[in-house]
Amino acid sequence: MAGRICVCVVVTLFASLYSCDESLRFASYYGDHMVLQKAPERAVLWGYGPEGAQVTVSLSGQTQHKTPPVNVTKGIWRVTLDPVEAGGPYNVTAALQQSTVTLTDVLFGDIWLCGGQSNMAFATSQVFNASEELALAVKYPQVRIFMAAMTLNETELTDLVQVEVPWSVPTASASPGDLIHFSAVCWLFGRYMYDKLKYPIGLVESCWGGTPVEAWSSSRALQQCGLEALENGPHNNSILWNAMIHPLLNMTLKGAIWYQGESNAAYHQEEYNCSFPAMIDDWRMAFHQGSGGQTASDFPFGFVQLSTYKKGSTDEGFPNIRWHQTADTGFVPNPRMKRTFMAVAMDLPDEKSPYGTIHPRDKQDVAYRLTLGARAVAYNEKNVSFLGPFPSQILIAQVYLNITYDQTVSVTSSEDIFEICCSEVPAPCGPQSLWVPAPIMQWGPTTVQVSTSMCQPTDKVAALRYAWKDWPCDFKACPVYSGTGVLPAPPFKINRWPGDT
Repeated sequence: MAGRICVCVVVTLFASLYSCDESLRFASYYGDHMVLQKAPERAVLWGYGPEGAQVTVSLSGQTQHKTPPVNVTKGIWRVTLDPVEAGGPYNVTAALQQSTVTLTDVLFGDIWLCGGQSNMAFATSQVFNASEELALAVKYPQVRIFMAAMTLNETELTDLVQVEVPWSVPTASASPGDLIHFSAVCWLFGRYMYDKLKYPIGLVESCWGGTPVEAWSSSRALQQCGLEALENGPHNNSILWNAMIHPLLNMTLKGAIWYQGESNAAYHQEEYNCSFPAMIDDWRMAFHQGSGGQTASDFPFGFVQLSTYKKGSTDEGFPNIRWHQTADTGFVPNPRMKRTFMAVAMDLPDEKSPYGTIHPRDKQDVAYRLTLGARAVAYNEKNVSFLGPFPSQILIAQVYLNITYDQTVSVTSSEDIFEICCSEVPAPCGPQSLWVPAPIMQWGPTTVQVSTSMCQPTDKVAALRYAWKDWPCDFKACPVYSGTGVLPAPPFKINRWPGDT
């Protein structure tokens, strides 16, 4: 009970920290029911106490562990535990002289940070089959949730200003600590990963709807992309990094998942191919340093490629962001974005979503596709198919293009999902170029043949693109999937391949 009281005290305090009273306590994001990162990494614990005092932290449960005393410096103490195998529960006690504070029901497992804007914040109570999903919560007592409150700050904070949901064992009720308001993608990802891993999972949500990547990025990352102009409110550069990410840097993480980009479809769109990879790199560096080297310097980072917004729209904001999310490569991992994984979601539109078409309710498929990437990239599981088909070769004939994919494909006919750029010279094509449909003519186990007849006889095919629309297909009805029909081919754009001159 003491641990819960301490957490409640700290979340009501503004995190200027040094003006706080000198009572012994843990930082805001530690509490009863929490998950700490398991071995081989070492969990970091920190908090507050009287200046100059010595604090000892002990672990009691399946194993016993006691840290050497550490000094309180500038009102803060910090310890790094020895590696602890997955499991629990444990009690974690910080002690100084006659004062102690204890966190109870602490588990060790993998910690995943879930960030982004409204589609990551989209609540479990809003998904398809929400009542069934919520009812399942009681079957997953070892998947624990924590939510940072939405706060802004102009400078980097040491601790969270406020906690929205303290560490909790999920329930379907409407009581504090419930799952109703927690991120659906985050929860479903954690639940699916638990089904595979069979050990505790800790989920940390830090999201804000309608926010661009610039708000979640440090000034270091933004400077790499020449982004230094400020906007208002939660759009300010680094405003959410300062208040909702920087305070978490001491936490030892397994990895992160991310769902964001809609706001950048109309804000610094063309810079997103720099700003998003730069944010990932910077988070990795900062969490590695903040945890004293315990969080990997290349920790796995998964993200959701944008779904859909406006059916029939010719605006290329969403397709451009989808492309930029991969650093203009079309797939991940790639040389610019190592140890990343992506869930393609453009085939999961929701025209009747009561929350607006920009917020599709099917988060189950999104989370499942993320888990495939996590299993392959984060957990090195062999023989896990997590990438949709991508072109490995394109041959140009007189009246058709023959696209060879890097894996077996499942194909259905389409008149306009493929488009070609017709040009008198094979120069790179842009939005203002003449793009015309390239109907699918036929296909084989790994190939798709599309017609080039829409180009004028005097023109050459200068480029090919696939699914380059805001809303490219109906629900799970894009023309090209993996051979098993599970994973959609991601959108791509290819300019001036060899032999085009």
